[in-house]
Amino acid sequence: MRAVVMAGGEGTRLRPMTTSMPKPLLPVVNRPIMEHVLRLLRRHELTETVVTVHFLGSMVRAYFGDGEDLDMDLTYATEEKPLGTAGSVKNAAAALSDDTFVVISGDALTDIDLTSLVEHHRRTGALATVCLTRVPDPLEFGITILREDGRVERFLEKPTWGQVFSDTVNTGIYVMEPEILDSVGEAENVDWSSDVFPRLLAKGAPLYGYVADGYWEDVGTHRSYLKANYDALDGQLDIDIDGFEVSAGVWVGEGADLDPEATLKGPAFVGAYAKIEGGAEIRDHTVVGDNVVVRSGAFLHRAVVHDNAYVGGHTNLRGCVVGKNTDVMRGARIEDGAVVGDDCVIEEEAVLHPEIKVYPSKTIEAGAVVHQSVIWESQGRQALFGARGLSGIVNVEITPELVVRLASAYATTLRKGSTVLTARDTSRSARALKRAAIAAFTSSALNVCDLEVAPNPVARLETARSNVGGGLLIRTTPNRPDSVDLIFLDERGADLSPMAQRKVERVLGRQEFRRAFPGEIGDLTFPSRIAESYVRDLLRSVDTSHVAEARLKVVVDAGRGTASQLLPNLLGRLDIEAFLVNAGLDDRSPTETAEQRTAAVANLAELVSSSRAAFGVRFDPLGERISLVDETGAVISDERALLVFVDLVAAESGRGRNVALPVTTTRVAEQVAAFHGVQIRWTTTSPDALATASATQGLLLAGDGRGGFIVPEFSNAVDGFAAFVRLVGVIARTGLRMSEINARIPRAHVVQLAVPTPWASKGAVMRAAVEAADGRELDTTDGVRVVEPDGSWGLVLPDPTEAVTRVWAESTSTEQATTLAHRWADLVTRAGR
Repeated sequence: MRAVVMAGGEGTRLRPMTTSMPKPLLPVVNRPIMEHVLRLLRRHELTETVVTVHFLGSMVRAYFGDGEDLDMDLTYATEEKPLGTAGSVKNAAAALSDDTFVVISGDALTDIDLTSLVEHHRRTGALATVCLTRVPDPLEFGITILREDGRVERFLEKPTWGQVFSDTVNTGIYVMEPEILDSVGEAENVDWSSDVFPRLLAKGAPLYGYVADGYWEDVGTHRSYLKANYDALDGQLDIDIDGFEVSAGVWVGEGADLDPEATLKGPAFVGAYAKIEGGAEIRDHTVVGDNVVVRSGAFLHRAVVHDNAYVGGHTNLRGCVVGKNTDVMRGARIEDGAVVGDDCVIEEEAVLHPEIKVYPSKTIEAGAVVHQSVIWESQGRQALFGARGLSGIVNVEITPELVVRLASAYATTLRKGSTVLTARDTSRSARALKRAAIAAFTSSALNVCDLEVAPNPVARLETARSNVGGGLLIRTTPNRPDSVDLIFLDERGADLSPMAQRKVERVLGRQEFRRAFPGEIGDLTFPSRIAESYVRDLLRSVDTSHVAEARLKVVVDAGRGTASQLLPNLLGRLDIEAFLVNAGLDDRSPTETAEQRTAAVANLAELVSSSRAAFGVRFDPLGERISLVDETGAVISDERALLVFVDLVAAESGRGRNVALPVTTTRVAEQVAAFHGVQIRWTTTSPDALATASATQGLLLAGDGRGGFIVPEFSNAVDGFAAFVRLVGVIARTGLRMSEINARIPRAHVVQLAVPTPWASKGAVMRAAVEAADGRELDTTDGVRVVEPDGSWGLVLPDPTEAVTRVWAESTSTEQATTLAHRWADLVTRAGR
């Protein structure tokens, strides 16, 4: 039996370590990852091995040669272009056509029992067997779902937290029969789990999974690289360490010179011919490569130092990586998470802050304090995007410097010469930060169309219809006057999809921003009369027939925000008697607290009641969301307003249409829609989900239950103005009163809880939720929703930005819903321990 080792990846997330070295050659405890893999294959008698290479493949061939040093027979299959995991194996088909073979990644550290895997494959008679393992955080891996008999039911690549209903992930290790290669085209760029396996599953091919118990770590990030070294030193996996254990957990290579006055505390490794001077301290989980010199007074803790480096006296290295041939001079400090590439010089008393990346062949001057990475440009951070885009305290978490880097990363994902649209709310913070973003955009060869102060719906619509590449909205965070949200848009005016967000994060993490040549600097323009054209298009798109005849009286609260720019023009052309209040702009109060909003809506209710208006509506300061008051002066909650709106539009528009709602919405909405012959299209809770659903045919309305509505005939964005016009039109034509509609809709009893959950436990929580379904109806549209026999349901959904799992429950009474919610919350708590 032969094996295939895939060693062609670029390892971009591991830069700068992989800038000049292929990922399989990165050392873990001073041996390349791929050497550990080959030794594992040899241990299981898989000595005939084909290595697929692409990026810096000559270095892999030069290091391992024909495998003689490892008592193996190595041959190589070179990819002229990237072919994906399946395409690369197909490229080696000439050596694999006569027998079962094993496929394994050359850059994942593992000691999984391959013999047991092969035996399982043969027992099942599978065409392919996928080796699986359990991980605490499955977001970056492909999830594989198995049936009870072990056959593969489904693959899900790079899931969101709402799609994580298992912590069993694909290791990229497979056992395959040669005929599977007939399913892969010549020179076709395809992957096994995302392309080939789903096609085979659809044809009923026998694909099986095998859950392995051994160690497995996908060395794909700087943190996972350090973790792999630490785990190896701790003995968590079975690998060969190239040295002698001179004391408990302290391994030393041949010819190393350790001064008796040096301090070594295990677990630690010192490579061959390294020199550790007296007074130096090597603390636990430190790896010192071959020929490294560590001078007196140096302190290394949880640091990984590659071959031929020099570590000067009184230096301090903590939780960092130092590349080969790099000199760290006297008194320098390299902090936790920092990575220094090969052939660098860190001069005396320089300080590298945590998470800094220094690319190869750079010099950090003496005494420099480096706050951002030294690459082609600057720095980034993980898990940037949340439900409100990127949020943080002004000039603490969100600084002008950070905005420049974020805007540069976003610009790098767009084509040179593209145009982006920018807009902001009335706050001075948003004004200052938007100017920083505009400088970054134009310096990245993008043109900028700046709307200055504009309601968010106006900016989103202008983005969608202006043939621009995207946009950036900057607003004060709702209920948090000291914070701002940065909302990056795609060409549709919708929030960036999770895939596009990850693309921005990757550019930011690698610090590889595009810069324009002087002749490519972008232009800045300020379009005029945008609000007027918005109102004109809105009234053309949304049905306002019979509004004039209805002679409606409506009280409108502009919320002292950007909605004030638009409402006078809109109300003047809508043929209603409108009483407009709070129409001024206030740059000192660009948002409102929950208490201020409650008080404002209560005041609106009094105005509606005293003026005998048909209803009242209050806009949020951004013009996106609305609050409703019925003709009696009763405030309609946001959740209830959604049901009222669905009932009104469904009653008017007839059968065969759809309404899009997130899965967290009460199922009373199904009753309301079904009464009028309308279907509910359930969506995920991700920011772009409703916008995506609204682009499909046959949709009447979309709503999020928080005062946000999308009117598809006008735009695919949450838009308070469009919702208001639609509401005015449907009430004018139907003659229905809001209080009557509200009274005829059944009461909903939904309870929501937030359960603290460590990030590392979220995968286990979702697996526990799936297992707890125990034959009951299961819905995995977003999270895990389990339906009880009586129609009650519970939903378990990990929060994408906080260490929390959200639990929803609905039943026939609030008491029963609370009981059900706590039952699921208890399960989450137990599984998260």
